[in-house]
Amino acid sequence: MRAEHLGLSLVLASLTALVSCTGENEAAPASVQKGGDDRSGEYTGTPNFWKPAPDHDDEWSWAQIAGVAADHPDRIIVGVRGDRNAAGQVRPNSSNYIVVVDGNGDIIERWTQWDTMLAFPHHVYISPYDPERHVWVVERGNTDKGIHEQILKFSNDGSELVMRLLDPNPVQSREVVRANTSPGPLDFGQPSDMAFLPDGSFLVSDGYTNSRIIKYSADGELLIEWGELGNGPGQFDLIHGVDVDRNGRVYVADRGNSRIQVFTENGEYIEEWPDVFFPVDFHIDENDAVWVVSAVLNRFLKFNTNGELQYHWGVYGNTARGFGPVGTPENWRGALGVPASANSPGGVAQPHQIDVDQDGNVYVASYAGPWVNKLTPRPGADPSKLIGRHLGY
Repeated sequence: MRAEHLGLSLVLASLTALVSCTGENEAAPASVQKGGDDRSGEYTGTPNFWKPAPDHDDEWSWAQIAGVAADHPDRIIVGVRGDRNAAGQVRPNSSNYIVVVDGNGDIIERWTQWDTMLAFPHHVYISPYDPERHVWVVERGNTDKGIHEQILKFSNDGSELVMRLLDPNPVQSREVVRANTSPGPLDFGQPSDMAFLPDGSFLVSDGYTNSRIIKYSADGELLIEWGELGNGPGQFDLIHGVDVDRNGRVYVADRGNSRIQVFTENGEYIEEWPDVFFPVDFHIDENDAVWVVSAVLNRFLKFNTNGELQYHWGVYGNTARGFGPVGTPENWRGALGVPASANSPGGVAQPHQIDVDQDGNVYVASYAGPWVNKLTPRPGADPSKLIGRHLGY
């Protein structure tokens, strides 16, 4: 018996030594990350990025944030519908239509010198083909303020108005505009967006009440136009976005018909991408990804140029308007006095336009926030899931 016990002890000792030796040579188990909800994809939201303007107070704050253009990582140009109170009333003699913030979200410029010609800067752009980096504004107009629809081109610092394509008529009703089946080059129907070509020419999506794409020369002369109201090929019902890929193909966000239509540079119909809900903006990046912004889905959709969905991310910032009832200061400004964007920095609220700076940071004009999101790529982020800089840079 003593010999049997001795033999068993030797076997157990050998097995223990073997296991111990094997453990020393094995790699440590990979760490497991717990928690998180992936609300912002491969990006990290920046808390408290968007801040009040100097003239905001207990009554007046931001109206809807509609446009954003990244000049560089420390200069972001933002288009706003001015100032409003918690009940949604527009501030008399409102300001803050074009503001510029630095990389921390602090306001460094307010283009108040242009307040008398702005009311609803719908989208803001810098052409990727322009070495002088002029700032373009698509102004939807406002009847109450007497602002006509127009396309504005400013010097980069905002000190000079370089070009102005001004509709001679005030903003008119949808019925009046759509009854005119042959609008002139400047008879805008609340234009929504624009896109640029390498030769300096540009496209305008016109828009909310008209149903056409207009192509202008670099000097603002009409070249061609196409489109009409309807739901067939080459017809539109509320155009909200337009962009151009490296092959000159034109992508049109036909919001009212929940689809994307694709054309040649001369307006010849190519194809339709159906069932894209509420598309409002494009960002065709340097990798030829066609990013589409869906405002109602609070989502960023990545397509290839064949219209095949590759990936999507984005989620509604469920604390976008705080915890208070609709119409209360808590609802408008954020919960318990905390800026709304701090409650859910990765969440968006009806994204309306996006842009990307030289460092890969993404800026989102969250229309219903109202705020601008700054989203920074996570360390080790999957490059295929990141939005690149716009084609042309």
